[in-house]
Amino acid sequence: MTGVTRRAGIGAAIARELGRAGARLFVTFFRHYDALQTWGVEPDEPELLLRELAAIADDVAGIELDLSHPASPADLFNQARQRFGQIDILINNAAHWEAGGIGEVGADQQDRHHTVNVRAPVLLCAEFARQPKLSRPGCSFNITSGQSHPPMPGNIAYAVTKAALDALTLTLSAELAGRGITVNALDPGPTDTGWMTDQLRSKILQASPPGRISYPEEIARLVRYLSGDAAASITGLVIRAQDEGWAAVVRGAG
Repeated sequence: MTGVTRRAGIGAAIARELGRAGARLFVTFFRHYDALQTWGVEPDEPELLLRELAAIADDVAGIELDLSHPASPADLFNQARQRFGQIDILINNAAHWEAGGIGEVGADQQDRHHTVNVRAPVLLCAEFARQPKLSRPGCSFNITSGQSHPPMPGNIAYAVTKAALDALTLTLSAELAGRGITVNALDPGPTDTGWMTDQLRSKILQASPPGRISYPEEIARLVRYLSGDAAASITGLVIRAQDEGWAAVVRGAG
């Protein structure tokens, strides 16, 4: 189960990769948020993506859902389990972002970030953990952000709330270890999903320690690998694109 809205996004790449690997897919999308961003979204883009995924995976279902509503995580799991019986892969990749430094942030902005970036993943993980014992090993992924590698001035609410996913990953991995469920976080760093101008891409490449940017397909291959039997003992990690650990897992996933 993963979030998708844009065909060029990380969620779409993950869905394609898992679909090709034989997974049945339940996806969510929320076009209202993307429509307000500079990258935008076509009115029928989620439907086009669902049709594409249906040609790849054995079974695909999707719903539009606003994860800022407190009841949305439980509603999502109820609908997904009605369709598939159980969910054994959960990818938390929805996010809310607004620019704003410490001088501009207010309670409303902080709350908008918290509801999507912290509360929703925690409640989705809770629904995931409440399922009866899974028939196969389960795994949960949090798509996090490199808020401390390097710092993100001017994005205080986003940085603080995404940092919470690192703590969630470590603690939840310990809680669920006895259930045969792994929990890891992936920090892809700056990722080219169609929002970068040539000027911004050049600036990022110059500032990036590895001298490169990430691509959605690369992240998707990592998710596929970490979902498989070969990675059943990998849990509690925050794997960052800037670290050697990322390169090592990419090599293993290739």
